[in-house]
Amino acid sequence: MKFVQLRHQPEKTELFLGSPSIVRLPDDTLVASHDYFGYNKNDNVESSKLAVSSIYHSYDDGQTWTDTMPIIGAYWCTLFLHHGDLYLMGCDRKHGNLIIRKSTDGGYQWTTPDTARTGLLFEGGHGDQAPNYHCAPVPLVIHNGRIFRAYEDNETTHWPTGFRAFVVSAPVDSDLLDAANWTMSNKLTFDGSKVPDDWGDHGPGFLEGNVCVDPEGQLWDILRISTEPHSDWAAFVKVSDDGKTVSLDYDNDIIKFPGGTHKFVVRRDPVTGMYVNLSNKNTVEGFASQRNVLTMSVSEDLRNWRVCKVIVQDDSGHREKDSLRLVGFQYPDWQFDGDDLIILSRTSYRGARSFHDSNRITYHVLKNFRHYFDQNLAF
Repeated sequence: MKFVQLRHQPEKTELFLGSPSIVRLPDDTLVASHDYFGYNKNDNVESSKLAVSSIYHSYDDGQTWTDTMPIIGAYWCTLFLHHGDLYLMGCDRKHGNLIIRKSTDGGYQWTTPDTARTGLLFEGGHGDQAPNYHCAPVPLVIHNGRIFRAYEDNETTHWPTGFRAFVVSAPVDSDLLDAANWTMSNKLTFDGSKVPDDWGDHGPGFLEGNVCVDPEGQLWDILRISTEPHSDWAAFVKVSDDGKTVSLDYDNDIIKFPGGTHKFVVRRDPVTGMYVNLSNKNTVEGFASQRNVLTMSVSEDLRNWRVCKVIVQDDSGHREKDSLRLVGFQYPDWQFDGDDLIILSRTSYRGARSFHDSNRITYHVLKNFRHYFDQNLAF
């Protein structure tokens, strides 16, 4: 298996590596980020303390990486470029404040989101009191003169039924660090009574939405939904053009979606107009938690998908049941890069104690990705 490793975290630390995100700067420098999660009794990074993310730079097209700096108060964050500047947007801790940072020098110096004028966009509740903001490294989309990003509010702190889906948006040319420019939609609770009774061992719920515009110009927040023991379903939550209203048609907008059980990233190819999704398509019937295969799927209309390429899968020689338990190539973030895809993975591989508790951040390249568009893989 060919990849470049940004970081390995020893399992004895009981800290794990999550939330990878990646961009390429106009000068061809690659910038990556990830955070830390875990259960270390002496430093519980998932407590009320501010979380930590790390920033990396690569000056040789991803062959080597420099661990540039930590950022205190950054969790589940997305890196993105906007009007020539680099931004980092997410939360400041688990169930914390909704924040954004800006860098004007390519990720070496960052603003601090300590006021409503400097990136503290929406304040979370104290401790586990709502609102409990949640997200993942997911794309931002420009639509109808506004820039949009998906979030959730885990109102009850129960996973996953407590999550309510919403989006935030701001005028595309506004100061994104000024909270006054941002609008929050209504928050939508998943109605478990409108789906099959056997969906979700813990009850179905929204997770980690991905905003995207369909060919007709309708904006959607596409969310993974927990449906164990079943897999590969997603909810298409409709978003109004002004970003104030989200809604779900349970009869028409819950669809089969490759990898919908896990976090995914969907982007539209600017060359072909095809939608591309990197996700953990389920390949083993009856094991919805599977993350040891990372696939690319494509769609012409955002609704009908076909899996066309296995990007990476376990080659460690584990028995199937052990591979499912121990290996994950998950939470991919990726970008179009000419004829290629550049990909960052939260990876559990060779020494990880479970597929979830990831011990590596790895960088992958899929060359000539459009070459695979016409394929249709069956599992």
